[in-house]
Amino acid sequence: MINDLWYKNTVVYCLSVGTFMDSDGDGCGDFEGLTRRLEYLHGLGVTTLWLMPFQTSPGRDDGYDVADYYNVDPRFGTLGDFVEFTHAAAQRGMRVLIDLVVNHTSDQHPWFQAARKSRRSKYHDWYVWSDRKPERAADGVVFHGVQKSTWTFDKVARRWYFHRFYDFQPDLNTSHPQVQAEILKIMGFWTQLGVSGFRMDAVPFVIGEKGAHVAKPKERFDMLRKFRELLQWRQGDAIILAEANVLPKTNMAYFGDEGERLQMMFNFPVNQNLFYALATGDTRPLAKALEATRPRPATCQWGIFLRNHDELDLGRLLPARRQRVFDAFGPEKDMQLYQRGIRRRLAPMLGSNRRRLELAYSLMLTLPGTPVIRYGDEIGMGDDLSLPERNCARTPMQWSTEPNGGFTSASKPAVPVITGGAYGFEHVNVAAQRRDPDSLLNWMERAFRMRKEVPEIGWGDFVVLPHRERAVLVMRYEWRGNTVVFVHNFRADPLEIKLDAKTLGADGEVLVNMLSEEHSNADAKGRHCMLLEPYGYRWFRVGRLDYLLKREEM
Repeated sequence: MINDLWYKNTVVYCLSVGTFMDSDGDGCGDFEGLTRRLEYLHGLGVTTLWLMPFQTSPGRDDGYDVADYYNVDPRFGTLGDFVEFTHAAAQRGMRVLIDLVVNHTSDQHPWFQAARKSRRSKYHDWYVWSDRKPERAADGVVFHGVQKSTWTFDKVARRWYFHRFYDFQPDLNTSHPQVQAEILKIMGFWTQLGVSGFRMDAVPFVIGEKGAHVAKPKERFDMLRKFRELLQWRQGDAIILAEANVLPKTNMAYFGDEGERLQMMFNFPVNQNLFYALATGDTRPLAKALEATRPRPATCQWGIFLRNHDELDLGRLLPARRQRVFDAFGPEKDMQLYQRGIRRRLAPMLGSNRRRLELAYSLMLTLPGTPVIRYGDEIGMGDDLSLPERNCARTPMQWSTEPNGGFTSASKPAVPVITGGAYGFEHVNVAAQRRDPDSLLNWMERAFRMRKEVPEIGWGDFVVLPHRERAVLVMRYEWRGNTVVFVHNFRADPLEIKLDAKTLGADGEVLVNMLSEEHSNADAKGRHCMLLEPYGYRWFRVGRLDYLLKREEM
């Protein structure tokens, strides 16, 4: 059963094929280049790769405007190159997840082109139309400040079509049985080519009702079960990792009471409250978010992340708390996006403060769930705020001090490499950090390796231990008779904290540090007294290191 639930104890690495490695000198990354870099990813300790969209696309939304679900965009290679890549990844013990963008298509997709030309076309009903502009056409806009409406008039069809996102991304009518069948066909196609699952984009919109007269969309959760059943039939251990920024009270509806729907979801409530804690040093809202998202079936899992390819979405925070995060990490208007988020990478948000970066990544690795890291974050890459919207944090990987950071031999990359300044490739790159034993890259490799040796985080139950310091988060995990404890100080000041050994488990008198020689033994009063440095953290195993001999059978 543990092998079937591989996603419980893996490290997920998110990347874009087009900005990772260019093999043919055309300025755009490709699958052959990515395949050449698999040894780097394997050495880093990554065990699952999540690829952003690479299917045929006009590229107006970085691939999220798909024009052919069954092919690779020629810029990135061929289907043959993709199969070679998945095979090479499997040889190194790495699984592959790909983006599944089925809420909408590109307006250049043959389906939409046929749909707009004739109401008799079978594809016409695959999209959402209205003869008149709906009264609530401005409701539900996702990209505030950029997008003005969710309905656009098409001059060929002479009807209005619905688009939750940009006007060049018409929504599919996902209630239509033929559309649902096509989604299953797409999933089956890519699993046959070697993928282990999908990161499903915009899940609440995919399963929500759509139409001119829909005021409050009702979710059709039965669709999620259909997707799950298809995957289990085609490939028993394939998964769906869902992007669903929803309230905790609806989580179980997405997972299913018995875990029969989604296997994984990103934990947005924890992510947003984590950044509030990083900004203010107050861990209480974070502890509440952890408790609120505790319920989930035993076979399901949370995806824990810091930054991804989109903006840092703070839309679920109270306005005053959201402003505190803006003030700390995105005080200037060009750092903010859509009136709810911050469009920066983590390193510049935290001022490249090494202690703070380690604290953040330590939390990513030890909060309940599976860690998901964004490419380039392992070396502290920066952002280019001169690029529009989300593109500022989607710049090419910085491999070396060679021209264009070693990403391409082309004189002009399709997306500019960050050059000059503190985050330019001249200063921030893989090659330099490989040679530095104290670099962030080498710290990350060691942390990944240790994280995979602590299955208690992915499999066990947790409790947030109470104490007096609101700036310190203490968590205990238990699984199969083994216990681990993690301590994190969110303040820029040193703090002393005292923990009662009795609250740490049966062998709580001894805490063995998993990352250093700073172990702890309880004093005569049965307390652990530890001095935490600014932004300090500890990974403890409770008891001695013979824990494997004591692990209970399932």
